[in-house]
Amino acid sequence: MDGSSGAPAPAPAPIPAPGTAEGLRIPPVLLKTLVTVVVATIAYVTTNLINQDQNKLWQLAVSIVIGGATLIVQYMVDFERRLASVETGQQAYAREVADRLTGHHREMRTLVDRRFTDISEATELFDTLDHSMLRLDGVTRLARSATRVSSLGPGLVSAFAREEIDRLASVMENLTTMSADCPGENHDWLMALTKCTTGTMDATSSFVERNYWDSEPALRYLQAQAEAIAQRGVKVRRLFIVQKPEGVDPALLRLCEDQRNMGIDTRVVALSELPPNVRRGTTNDFVIFDETLCYEVEPDLLHENAKTTLNAREDHLRQRVKRFRELWDVGLSDT
Repeated sequence: MDGSSGAPAPAPAPIPAPGTAEGLRIPPVLLKTLVTVVVATIAYVTTNLINQDQNKLWQLAVSIVIGGATLIVQYMVDFERRLASVETGQQAYAREVADRLTGHHREMRTLVDRRFTDISEATELFDTLDHSMLRLDGVTRLARSATRVSSLGPGLVSAFAREEIDRLASVMENLTTMSADCPGENHDWLMALTKCTTGTMDATSSFVERNYWDSEPALRYLQAQAEAIAQRGVKVRRLFIVQKPEGVDPALLRLCEDQRNMGIDTRVVALSELPPNVRRGTTNDFVIFDETLCYEVEPDLLHENAKTTLNAREDHLRQRVKRFRELWDVGLSDT
């Protein structure tokens, strides 16, 4: 009833929750009990109406049996519903696990395939190295040393190691084209080639390099040549090139004599005195090792060594061998 006594209006009723009467949630056990009582009561009333002569105890027993059956049916329905919910959850979980296992299997397979590919590439690489003329132990030592250095972590040492590996890899890649170069003069290449030579070394030395022979790198270079002559029987010829006969001064003559005493065959040639057909051609300093590879230094406009080139291409070697022989044949040995 609507009150008119001035009492405060009641608070608005809460919005019923979905699936419940008036938003009131009845506990499942209480609901089952109420349903059982209602069904038992209806059964009792019904049996009483059908046959009022029956014993009251019998009517009560029938109502209890029907109520109990109703309760059992409720629990069976609830159990079936929960079982279906569990089965649905298990199926969803099984699908999720299967999806995860499938994804994990795919990742593992990709990883294994990648590792096998790496192993296959490494095996193929070492098999190629084993059949090549390179020393396999040297390549292995390089790889192991690089790994140990990289394990030191970031820092100057690791950065320097990476730079050296990149430089070496670049040289190897360039040598696959039978040619490699670097800025300036590379004395390490010169020393390594001298130690590897087994037959001949034919070298030219221009007036630009006159001061070079008093330097420490030149002393090590000459020592390496002396060892090649004494230990491997390498034949070394050096041709000194000057512009004019006046360039053949006492210092150059002493230099030639010192190198002859080391077993190096030396000659001197003045460009201005050459026949016209021989005068034309390169005067860059170069060294031909075993007539197989040419080490060549290119000067800049200031006569500084700007670039070093290694060239093993047949056409280039043929030109350099021919050029050296032309200059050597017109050079003077007793000046």
